[in-house]
Amino acid sequence: MRLIIFMAFLSVIFYPYPKIAMWLGFSFAAYSAIANDSIQTIGTFIASNEDRKWWHLWLFIGVIFVGTVYYSWTTYGGDVSYQRLSSKGFSESPTEFHFLQVVAPLILLVLTRLRMPVSTTFMLLSVFSTTSSGILNVTLKSLTGYGLSFVVAILVWFLLAKFIERLVKGQPHPYWRVAQWGISGALWAMWIQHDAANIAIYLNRSLGLWEFVAFTGFIFFGLGLLFYLRGDKIQKIVKEKSNVQDVRSASVIDLTYALILFVFKEWSTIPMSTTWVFLGLLGGRELAIQLSKHSKTNRTMSKTIQLIFRDIGFATIGLLISVALAAAINPGLRDSIMGFFK
Repeated sequence: MRLIIFMAFLSVIFYPYPKIAMWLGFSFAAYSAIANDSIQTIGTFIASNEDRKWWHLWLFIGVIFVGTVYYSWTTYGGDVSYQRLSSKGFSESPTEFHFLQVVAPLILLVLTRLRMPVSTTFMLLSVFSTTSSGILNVTLKSLTGYGLSFVVAILVWFLLAKFIERLVKGQPHPYWRVAQWGISGALWAMWIQHDAANIAIYLNRSLGLWEFVAFTGFIFFGLGLLFYLRGDKIQKIVKEKSNVQDVRSASVIDLTYALILFVFKEWSTIPMSTTWVFLGLLGGRELAIQLSKHSKTNRTMSKTIQLIFRDIGFATIGLLISVALAAAINPGLRDSIMGFFK
């Protein structure tokens, strides 16, 4: 907590200086976003590979990160967000910063320490949105993602429950480890294509060579710290779900999640909350396990429903906080939101 207070103090001092504030905000956003969103992409990867050395996992995920953002940087003229920031309300490079824009990642970091799976897309992008339609579009796409992933998860785990239950019995074949690493790598690359925008929002829309090196280098070593801490406290959100530490079950989760993200990536360039998609996937999966006579779990139906609504509640809290921050920063946006409720 002392470190967070110190970073907030730096925000107060440097937010009036755009060239410093953009890199300060970026550094806060980079770690807080990845620390919170680790449960979606690399949470099951960490949980099912606890027997492996942390730096093996770090180098694998880190190299994929560098390769993925390098492709976007070279293909889209210095843009590392896969054109996610080309949407209305986010396309302009920041020329000045509000104090709340720089401190927003620290609020996200506090919520992460409280083990709340908050949407980084809402928390970080909304404070830069200049229009209410921008926030509305992101919200609608994210809620659609939650509903779709919830339904898909129920269908996959309910219809294939007997097969999956039989699949995870006994010791996994070594090939499963190879398959899971491949699927996790693909999921991680797909997540970057969606959520790199949440971090790059603080920087110029087109990065020069040394800016790109700073961007990738900071996140690469930040990932190393995250793997050293084994996902930190937010990892509990994953571990409390059923069978996620089994490499085979983790592979099914990651493959389903990657396919859903791919669909939304092809659908439009509007940013979306991958946190809501992931929570929908886990919630639908837990419910399907309860409903299926072929699946075994020590959790009651009431406890499962409590977990689902708890996760939704935490994500909703993050949404409300992010909208409040955006309204506090942008008077025009505040008036637009107030007019919507009149």
